[in-house]
Amino acid sequence: MTDVTRLTAEIETLKRQNEELSGLALATGVILTQLLQSNCKRELNPQGAATRIMSNAREAIDGFSKATNADPVMTKRALEAVQQYEDQIKSVLAV
Repeated sequence: MTDVTRLTAEIETLKRQNEELSGLALATGVILTQLLQSNCKRELNPQGAATRIMSNAREAIDGFSKATNADPVMTKRALEAVQQYEDQIKSVLAV
């Protein structure tokens, strides 16, 4: 097999694996959002509960990143995802 053919096959394999992981991430995100919304709705202050959960998540990400010297790109994306979840959850909760 030539190098070009081998590299093309490897790229296609990586693309397929990336799409599979993207699907897994999407499903996980949807399930997580639904669970968090359900939990927050049970609280006396749903907006406050969402804020508290996301603040704890941010602290955990920061702690993990510092302890493991995580890639800054990964940390930045994780924190952006927390903000995205917070926005999604709060958009359906009573004020």
